[in-house]
Amino acid sequence: MAHASSTSDLSVSSLFSFNNHVALVTGGATGLGEMAAQAFVQNGARVFIASRKESELKATSERLNKLGPGKCEYVVADLKDKKGVLSMCDEIKKRTDRLTVLVNNTGASWGDDYYNFPESGWDKLMALNVKSLFYTTVELEPLLLKDATADNPSRVINIASMAGIQTLDVTTGEGGGLSQPGHGTFSYGPSKAACIHLTKMQASKLAPKNIMVNVICPGVFPSRMTNFGLDKYMDMLVSGQPTGRIGKPSDFAGLVLFLSSSGSAHMTGNVLEIDGGSTLTGFRGKKNASKI
Repeated sequence: MAHASSTSDLSVSSLFSFNNHVALVTGGATGLGEMAAQAFVQNGARVFIASRKESELKATSERLNKLGPGKCEYVVADLKDKKGVLSMCDEIKKRTDRLTVLVNNTGASWGDDYYNFPESGWDKLMALNVKSLFYTTVELEPLLLKDATADNPSRVINIASMAGIQTLDVTTGEGGGLSQPGHGTFSYGPSKAACIHLTKMQASKLAPKNIMVNVICPGVFPSRMTNFGLDKYMDMLVSGQPTGRIGKPSDFAGLVLFLSSSGSAHMTGNVLEIDGGSTLTGFRGKKNASKI
């Protein structure tokens, strides 16, 4: 019997072809979402980006369409509640009958005083960072099912954060000072941990339907969410990185492309950390020890 590999095309152009992809990236006008959208467009895919501000969506779409060879179009959407999610999904369904990749990247952060943390700082983040992912994936399942096979499954890529795994909050005074002592993103980490858990539940439910669901946990990357900290505390953030640098667009885009490619068709329920080794205990230990 011939080895399976003798009949398989394992060339990069076959494993990592994106011409046939139709992707939706929520929160796609800026930051990590924009990096993902650009990666798809530059590799020939058709991409929808969705977020609240039409001016940003327009600017990003124009920039990406100039880059080509893929195409970028946008949908104005506010995913703060189920109604907003359904309205976005209805618009997507008008424009395409199939999606191969859904990148659930919409999210927000909230920093405040531990003893005076407003309820809205919980409600908004749980709604946007967890609930919206759930309803978006449920609602767009028919589009993801179209043409999905065991060999060529559709993908859902949820974007969480290293904050959903680690308890050290880089934004608290104690953790290094992106905000005043006692202040921190106390609802953000738990919402991202919920996103990770939801991913595993979705992966389990959708694998028999040939939809693979994985979650990316970025460390520090340049985005609007981190701009304040990057402007003010870049040295401190970089000192927490064994590589001496924070994440850059190619780090994130490369992983999104891999998780959308034929090369990852057998992966689901995985939590992928991209933080440059900043949470490795050996590195932390050495770094702390050197101060004694």
